[in-house]
Amino acid sequence: MKKHRLLLLAAILGGCIPNVASAQQTQKQFGKTPETSLIEPDSTGELLAQLRNMPNIEVGKGISFRPKSNWFELTLRFRMQNLLALSFDDRFTLTKTDARVKRLRLRFDGYVYSPKLVYSIQLGFTGYDAELLPNGNMNIVRDAIVYYVPSPKWNIGFGQTKIKANRARINSSSALQFVDRSIVNSEFNLDRDFGFFGEYNLDRQQGFDLAFKGSVTLGEGRNWGSTNNGGLAYTGRLELYPLGHFSAKGDVIEGDFAGEERLKILLAGAYAYNHKASRLSGQRGDVMPDNATRNIGSYFVDLILKYRGWAFYTDFMGRTCADPRFGTASTDFVYTGCGLNLQTSYLFDKKWEIALRNSTLFPDREIHPLTGYRQRNQTTIGITRYIIGHSLKVQADCSYHCYDRVAAPAGKRPGDGWEFRFQVELGL
Repeated sequence: MKKHRLLLLAAILGGCIPNVASAQQTQKQFGKTPETSLIEPDSTGELLAQLRNMPNIEVGKGISFRPKSNWFELTLRFRMQNLLALSFDDRFTLTKTDARVKRLRLRFDGYVYSPKLVYSIQLGFTGYDAELLPNGNMNIVRDAIVYYVPSPKWNIGFGQTKIKANRARINSSSALQFVDRSIVNSEFNLDRDFGFFGEYNLDRQQGFDLAFKGSVTLGEGRNWGSTNNGGLAYTGRLELYPLGHFSAKGDVIEGDFAGEERLKILLAGAYAYNHKASRLSGQRGDVMPDNATRNIGSYFVDLILKYRGWAFYTDFMGRTCADPRFGTASTDFVYTGCGLNLQTSYLFDKKWEIALRNSTLFPDREIHPLTGYRQRNQTTIGITRYIIGHSLKVQADCSYHCYDRVAAPAGKRPGDGWEFRFQVELGL
């Protein structure tokens, strides 16, 4: 009996080591090596059952639990991003210091009852993630959705998750080659919402393929709860893979980690119509004044190319609204206009990466007096040291912001300047 307890303790300790790939490997290690051949097998099978149910642990893929009944599976992941950012004006005078845990997230994925019934839950715990909404609701829950996946070709989900609109937003913030996404994405992305989501793809292993993603959602963004404006948001995205799919999910991970031996391309476009939106940016932003609503359209076009360590991305997106202002006395407005983002990178031996990005915002003329500029540009150069892919990396980047300014109210006139950022990311 004492030997059995020692065997179980050794198996438990083995399961806690990150480089142990599976419980079956642990079972093999402790059941068939010469060193343990003198240990008698457990006639009840209890030890073998416990060994089979040990969690699988792998950096970047989380901790997975799957009981022998196969009625459910749970994968637990966490990640954090620790940030230091320094901002300077055009005379190189320090104007702002930002030092904080930017993201700290816990994620649960798996299935219940059947592998066709999939769930995804993600929680955020920093001020960046959990800031109170304009209606006073808490903002900790980022994803909480259940999918029915009858085949690899299509699925349908109900709950809260990302709206599949633009490439940069579909990419997880853990898979970026800069410290954060571009100013173009920050202005025009749709973030998350609650509703119905669906996907369909041809699922071809080689050659041309396409995918369609769509959703019908509340239109007020994540964790909003309820609305009485009578409107909904409708989004559709079409993706084309003319030369076949990227290796190792390269379409949702920045940088060419797979080292594509043949050129791979993704061309995609999306459109979203938010009927009677009550927030200034549709699913995001402050509430419109005097209980006003607006019909807001958002459009997105993006392109990805990858080849032998080199990657190129471009994103063009914008927002339309027939009446973006709320009277001459109000400083609130719907940011209408467009933006263009270009970025390229090269990955050296899957360890070091150099990346360059140029992002420009072009607000509509009607709102120039409220934005304070005709055009805003940000140029960024970044360097990343990948230790365990995107799961453990150190990043630094330097950006220069400049504006084509116009006359604007006091406090609305932006200034040129520099920004230096340093970030460490750790994820399991």
